[in-house]
Order: sequence, then C-alpha cells, then structure tokens
Amino acid sequence: MGSSLERGRTRVAGFANPEMDFQLMRQLGASRYGGASVGECLALVRNIENGVPESWVTAFAAAAQRQEDDAQRRAARGHAVSAYDQYLVASNSYRAAEYYTRLTDPKHTEYGLKSRSCFLAAMGLQDHAIDVVELPFDQTPLPAYLIRPSSTPRSALKTLMIISGYDGTLEETYIAYGRAALERGYQLMLFAGPGQMDTMRFYPKLHFIPEYEKVAATALDYLLARPDTSPEHVALMGISFGGYFATRMAAHDARIKALIANSPIVDLHAYMAAFVGFDPAKMADKDDFLLIDIEHIPADVMPPQTREMTQNLMLRFGCDSFKQTYQRLRDFHVTDQHLADIRCPALALAGAGEGPQPLAQYQQFQAQISGPVSAHLFTDEEGADGHCQTGNLAYSAAVSMDWLDETWA
Repeated sequence: MGSSLERGRTRVAGFANPEMDFQLMRQLGASRYGGASVGECLALVRNIENGVPESWVTAFAAAAQRQEDDAQRRAARGHAVSAYDQYLVASNSYRAAEYYTRLTDPKHTEYGLKSRSCFLAAMGLQDHAIDVVELPFDQTPLPAYLIRPSSTPRSALKTLMIISGYDGTLEETYIAYGRAALERGYQLMLFAGPGQMDTMRFYPKLHFIPEYEKVAATALDYLLARPDTSPEHVALMGISFGGYFATRMAAHDARIKALIANSPIVDLHAYMAAFVGFDPAKMADKDDFLLIDIEHIPADVMPPQTREMTQNLMLRFGCDSFKQTYQRLRDFHVTDQHLADIRCPALALAGAGEGPQPLAQYQQFQAQISGPVSAHLFTDEEGADGHCQTGNLAYSAAVSMDWLDETWA
C-alpha cells in the first residue's frame, strides 16, 4: 500500500472573482504589520464561495470571534504581547467581515464596532499613547485617533495625518501605514469624515460630501491647538478615495505642509465610471434602477457581489437611483485652480496595474500642482502594482516615509 508525505493541507489559491481576490490580497498584505496571518487567510479561502459575499462574511466573522476570544484569554493570563497581536488580527478580521456586509444589515455596525473595540484593546497593551478623539463637525462628532510615539520627546512633534477612502477604516490604516509612521517617530492622526466606514458605524445617514476641506479644518484645528505639535511639520496622506479628500484639503488649507496622495484622484466621477466601463450618469432613464429594485434583480443579471457593492455605493452617497449616484459623483472633483493652489511638497503614488483612468489622474496631478512634486509608480516586480499597494505595504511605507523624512531633513 502506497503512502505519500505532505507538509500541510493549506494551498496557495485565491479566487477567480477579481474583486474578491483583491480583498484577499488586501488581507494577506496586512500580515506585514500584524493585521493578519497568511496561513489563516488561506485556510479561510476553503470555506468561501467564489464571488459570494455572504460566505466571506460568515468565514471572517467566525475567525474574528475566535481570534478575539483567544486574545482575551491571553490578556487574562498576563500575556500582553500575545494579546496585542491577537486583538489586532481580530480587529482586521472584523473589518473584512464588515466590508462585505450590507449597510442596512445590523451586523454591519456590529462588526465595525467590534473591529474598533478590538483595536482599542490592542492599543491598551502597548506603549504608544493614544487619544480617542471626536472632531466637531456641524452637529456630528467625527471619529479620530491621535497616537504619539513612546520613544519621541513630546515637544514639537512632527505629525502624519492619514485619511483613508471609500472602505478603509482608521484601524486598518493604523496597520497599513500607522505602525510604519510611529516606527519613524511621527505623531499619528487618523481621522474620518462623512460617508466613510468609521463614521457610518455611528451615523449611517451621514453621506459623502465633496467639500472634504471642511473635515481638514476641524482636524487641523484640533491638532494645532496641541502644544506638542510642530505647525511646520504637518503632513497629510490620503489613501484610495482619500487621494481625492487629501488633495482637496491641501488645496484649501496651507497649514498642510506636505501631501502624499495614494493615489491622486482629481475626478471621482471619471475614476468610478472606469470601474463599470461606461458612464451611468448618462444612462437612459428606462435602464436606471432604484435602491428598492435591487433585491428583485435576477442573480444572472446582477450577481450577489455586484448587488451588495451597488447598494452600499448608493446608500453612502445618499442617492435613490444608480444614475443619480453617478450624477452626484460629478460634484467630487478637484479643479485646475485647486491643483495650482497646492504649493507644499507633494508625493504622488500609484500602482502600474490600476488601469488607464487612475494613471491618467496620477499624471494630471503631477503636471498641475504648483509645489515641488515627486512620484513613484509601483510595479509588478515590486509586488505592489495593485491599488494602494496592498501586496507590499512595507515597500509602500518605505517610499512614502523616506520621502517625508527627506523633505523635512
């Protein structure tokens, strides 16, 4: 009787569905800074049906609960380092479950708040000082974290502010770039505005607005009121949609002394239309559909993943129809004059695999801002050609943080 020797049952395999495969790469990439483990992610793939969000949510929510329970047991036994690691992984697993959960499902908020609570539990087990901040915005407090490096004197701190995009969270941003910034001695401010995931957890009817410079104003007011902040060393990084938010902010507020756009988005409507391959803002009214129609569209016309993503997009922009959503996106643009008003040093980042429209906007950003501009186009060989370099976060951090160090040398 023959026998064979195997070194394990886990196989390196992703998904045929491009979006779900990107989300898997996003999770795998987080392992560099402690947000996941490669083995656990690949093990979960066996229980996820290709292109079916419900199966993804079930798998990651169960993993997150297991990881959180393990963290709690280790913390109770006094193992602070192990508990920190497990809480951080659990936080990011809950975020992964949150991503594919419909906004109208109560579990969307549940997973988001669990991601937040696990993150705060982790932060309570390490040396960096963290303030949980509520930034005043009209009548709505916006969520933010201010984290100060333990190894740096608290006078005249250089600060990196980071705002994520459509579906990133404060906690994920800490994993992706925050830890890298703290390692280099930067004070870190993570903040979110209307329509973003962190805000939606508390205020699901607070939709995206084009004028994100209003968010910058309240964040900068808070930051610069602190005596330990150096006003001449305030940098802003925008990730994904945050590339648009941050560019708007830098165009309107000279208190931002350095800008990192990853990637630069100057026309959100054109950027989003490129994803669907046509301009829904121009579609015939007879082809348009409403939020209430989505549940009745057959799966062979609109697959489950497309259904969930389309509904969430419409809800977060506060529009009743698909066509109206893309018409609303026309308001989200950075004018030529806005770009010319950016006079601080700027860094443009993009992945070579992001497609023609993002790369065209990456070039436009470089050509039209007034201040000194640098750029880096990440390649396949670097394993960072995808959106926001999820496949090689450490290299992305090296490029962006080294640029900032040199800018302020």
